[in-house]
Formats: sequence, C-alpha cells, structure tokens
Amino acid sequence: ALLAEYIPFILLLTALFTVSGGIYIRGNLHGSPLLNTGILLVGGLLASFMGTTGASMLLIRPLIRANDNRRHNAHVVIFFIFIVSNIGGSLTPLGDPPLFLGFLKGVTFFWTVGHIIWDTVFLTASLLVLFYLLDRHLYRKEGVTRTDPTPDTPSFGFDGAVNFVLLAVVVALVLMSGVWQPGIAFDVMGTEVGLPGLVRDLGLIAVTAISLVITPRRVHQANQFGWAPMQEVAKLFAGIFLTIIPVIAMLQAGVNGPFGAVVRAVTNADGTPNPAMYFWATGLLSSFLDNAPTYLVFFNTAGGDAVQLMGPLANTLAAISAGAVFMGANTYIGNAPNLMVKAIAEDRGVKMPSFFGYMAWSFGILVPLFVIVTFLFFR
Repeated sequence: ALLAEYIPFILLLTALFTVSGGIYIRGNLHGSPLLNTGILLVGGLLASFMGTTGASMLLIRPLIRANDNRRHNAHVVIFFIFIVSNIGGSLTPLGDPPLFLGFLKGVTFFWTVGHIIWDTVFLTASLLVLFYLLDRHLYRKEGVTRTDPTPDTPSFGFDGAVNFVLLAVVVALVLMSGVWQPGIAFDVMGTEVGLPGLVRDLGLIAVTAISLVITPRRVHQANQFGWAPMQEVAKLFAGIFLTIIPVIAMLQAGVNGPFGAVVRAVTNADGTPNPAMYFWATGLLSSFLDNAPTYLVFFNTAGGDAVQLMGPLANTLAAISAGAVFMGANTYIGNAPNLMVKAIAEDRGVKMPSFFGYMAWSFGILVPLFVIVTFLFFR
C-alpha cells in the first residue's frame, strides 16, 4: 500500500498543490453572474489537466476576491466545489485521485475521457446553467451590499507564471510512466516497483523542490501558501489506505465473503456486473469514505483486471470512475480539495454551511442530476 499506491498518490498531489500555489492571479474582477460562471467553466476545464487540487487552489482565491463585496456568496464556493473540485477532474488520471489510482492499476491515460466525457459534459453544463440562474437571481435581489475590501482593478496577469512550465512537466511525467514500458522493475520488500513509476516519482519530487526554490516569496505570501492543508490530506489518506486493505480483501472474497451483500447488490442474477449499481455504490461510499480508496475497492470488486475492465466490462469501469469522481462532491470529506476550498473560503470571511448544511445543497442539486445520469448512461 505504501510503495505501490500511497507514495505515488501523495507525491502527485503534493506536486500539483505546490505548483498551483506558486501561481498568483493578479488583479480583481467584478463578481457578476456571467464572470462567476466563466470562472467555474474555466476551472472545470483545467481540473482534468492540472488536477482538481491544482485548479481549485489556483482559482478559488480570485473567485472569492471577485465576490467579497456581496452579502451572500457561499453558493459561489459550493458550486465551485461541485464543478472544479470534483466533476471537472473526471477526464484524465491527472484530474482526480481515483483515476490516478486506476492509472497505476493499468487503465490507459486517455481511456476515461473516451468513456465518460458525455456524462461530464451533461453534468457540468447542467450545473453551470443552474448556477447562473441562481447567481443572477441573488445578484439582482441584493446587488452589492458591502464596501469592496478588494476594489476592482483593470490590471490582470500572473505572478509566478514559470510554474505553468512545471505543470507541463508534471503532465509529461505522468504520461511517460504510462507509455514507457522498459520491462525493468525492482523488488522492494515484496512490492514490485517499476522503473517508469520510480522515474515519475523522483521527477515529481524534483518539480516540487524546484517550484519552492524559484517561486518568489511574495507570490506565496499573496496566495497565503502553507503546508497545513496538504499535511491534513496526507494524514487522512495514510489512515484510509491502511484500513481499506482488509475491506478490499473481504470484497474480493465474493458473494460468500463478509461483504457478500454488497457484491450481490452490484451483480446481476446471471453473474454479470450491474453498471448502475456500481455507479451508486461507488458514489455513495465515495461521499463519506473519500473517493480514491473507494474506487480501489470497487475496481477490485469488479475483478481488478484492467484489460477486462477496459474491454468487455467498459461500462462497469465507466460507472465506477464516474461514481467515484462525481459523488466526491456530495460531502466535504468526499475529495481532498473540498476541505481545502472550505478552509480558504472561511479564512476569507465566507460563511460556509456546516457539514450537513452542505449536504442539503449537494443532495438537493446533485442527486437528481445523478439519477438522470444513471438512466442516460448506465442502464
């Protein structure tokens, strides 16, 4: 668990967190409904290429600055979590932690974009329309209600833009580890560590170090960059990755194992997997157990063979991938960036809803859309 999954996972998150934290978007725009919707759209597009963590850390601060003169702006952050911190990251292994773990298990880099792109387009478009209508209603109803603590400025630009080059290096390293297959591996305490993965991980460490060295201190200060969010994520995942091992073993025991009821629930009478049930089982557990290890659980429940899952069982793997990524938005603990975004928003004066208050938003808005997704794509 440590060598094959946890370390590569944390190194990727750390690199994305560090590189995005070294980019400061200068200037302050006016938080109109159209601008806010545009930022959410851009964030959703970026999330699959710089990770939900990277896109969230890059855009949440300028979005909050643009809306800090409005009395009610929590809904802006909530929809940001829906789209940028979760659903937007569904197209590549760089986008969201579950897909990166699938990549480590043998799922090819571009498989996901070819199989759940229309699910993602439907959800993102629906949420953007709902957000625009809600934000326009609130904006017209209350308008600007407070003195702007960060007045609008026409200047716009990036400080620390060299980190965009490092971001491209991160993408190249992940692609390399999936394409380059020299057949060289090392046995480390009984775990096979392949040369491509080793080169990738060393490269990610180098990218993190270089970003910290070359990023001007004023950029980190402007972003209020600190390690506390990353430390919390690392500790949380350490516990989850260890405690999930017996769960995976019990699920792999099949219908006669301790979790036989769960296995039967996602399996049709003829023994074939039920994609709709996989979508909901993976998604609901992802909402409360964190989506990365939950993806692993159901990946293994469906057989754990990447070749089979990408071929004859493609719709099942699509359902697992979509459930893990999409429904990570259901709670604050469903995906690592959710809590990071909440903490940053509250630190800047946004009155975010409580844990269950957020769930009222997510279940009221997202669950009906997930029902439609089930009938459209996983019947």
